[in-house]
Amino acid sequence: MDAKTPSTQDERLAHISRGTLEHYDERAEDFWAGTRDHDVRQNIDALLSRIEGAPPCSILDFGCGPGRDLRTLTALGHIAVGLEGAARFVAMAREYTGCEVWQQDFLNLDLPAERFDGVFANASLFHVPCEALPRVLRELHATLKPRGVLFASNPRGNDEEGWNRGRYGAWHTPQTWSAYVTAAGFTLLDEYFRPPGLPRAQQPWLATVWRKS
Repeated sequence: MDAKTPSTQDERLAHISRGTLEHYDERAEDFWAGTRDHDVRQNIDALLSRIEGAPPCSILDFGCGPGRDLRTLTALGHIAVGLEGAARFVAMAREYTGCEVWQQDFLNLDLPAERFDGVFANASLFHVPCEALPRVLRELHATLKPRGVLFASNPRGNDEEGWNRGRYGAWHTPQTWSAYVTAAGFTLLDEYFRPPGLPRAQQPWLATVWRKS
C-alpha cells in the first residue's frame, strides 16, 4: 500500500477500501482458520442484554467476516443479517450460516431505516477512516429502531491512523472513540476492555455498548 496517495477525498477513501478488502479476500481461508474459535460470547451477551423487548431480536452483524458470530446469533434464536465488504467472506458466511448476508462496502452503505434492534460491530469499525467515521456511525444510528443498541469492539491506541500489514485502521483512545459515537446520537451504556481477566496493558481491545438516543 505504498502507491501514490490519491488526490481527492473520494479517491483516497476508495483506495483505502479497495486495498483493505483485497487484503482480506486474498487471505480469507487463513483468517478463518485463525479466528473461527475465538470466544466473543462476552461481547454478544453485552449487546443482547441491553436490547429492550422480547426476543427474537433483529441483529445486523456489521463486518460479519466468514460468519462465526452470525451463526452464534442465529443459534441463539435471533434474526441475524450479515454485512461484509470482502466478496470471499460473503460467500463463506452464506455457506456457513445459511443467513442473509449483504455485500456492502463500509464506506458506501445502503441500509434500511429503523430495521434492527441491534448492530454488532465486532472488530470492524476500526477499518473506517476518521474522515468517514461520523457518517458511517450516523448510518448505523439510522438503521436501528428507536432505542436500538450498537455494540462495537475495536483495538485501542493513541489516535493513530494508517496502513498496518496491508489493512487500513484507526486506533482511537477511549475518549476519542466515545466522542465520535456520542456525536452520532448514541448514549453510552457499558464499556470494558478485552481479553477479560488481564492487566490493562494486556487488554488491547475496547468494547462499548450504546443506545440510540
